[in-house]
Amino acid sequence: MSITTVGLDADDTLWHNENIFRLTHERFCDLLAEVGDRGELEAKLAEVEKRNLRLYGYGVKGFTLSMIETAMELTGGEAPARVIREILAVGREMLTEPVEPLPGVEDAVAELAKAYRLVLITKGDLLHQEQKLAASGLGDLFTAVEIVSEKDASTYARVFERYGTGAGEAAMCGNSMRSDILPAIEAGAWAAHVPYPLTWAHEVAEAPTGHARFAELASIRELPAWLVRIG
Repeated sequence: MSITTVGLDADDTLWHNENIFRLTHERFCDLLAEVGDRGELEAKLAEVEKRNLRLYGYGVKGFTLSMIETAMELTGGEAPARVIREILAVGREMLTEPVEPLPGVEDAVAELAKAYRLVLITKGDLLHQEQKLAASGLGDLFTAVEIVSEKDASTYARVFERYGTGAGEAAMCGNSMRSDILPAIEAGAWAAHVPYPLTWAHEVAEAPTGHARFAELASIRELPAWLVRIG
């Protein structure tokens, strides 16, 4: 058995993302401090985000709409115009945040591109993810880019069949146990989890500890060597 295709997640695997969302959460809570305490505001925003995923999908634009909706619900539909303006401004700032690759990413991806077909597999807004990939300087190293509405086993099976030799000869690497690891293994691929210091609650899941096709890596720097060992 040999690995021919490697899927890589984008946000919090190749570059920072969740820390930007966390800072925005804090600004949102500060804006609505008169309405409730931080715990109540965070819980309500999480509830609205989860409810809206099937409508807006993942990404900054959907998150911004959820912040506005949360503000309206918490104020009985009477959120001050200044609050809505500030939320929109924060959303625009998130869309223009500089892309900062994580340590070791540039060297690791360049090394991987010499031996495997690389496919970027990520969720989120199409335009924003394309912009971030271009800004990262990594775009030319990928054979293909798949920006999907959801990551499940059928997604991985389809992507690895389209761009490689099937899931059985593919590996996925990412920071989300729920989206990058479990469904890739279910599809028949190998999966390497590279944790990020912050994890969105929606992406948390139990690790498949002991599974033959699973590995926990401390850094993406370890990915090329792991792929050589399993191949």
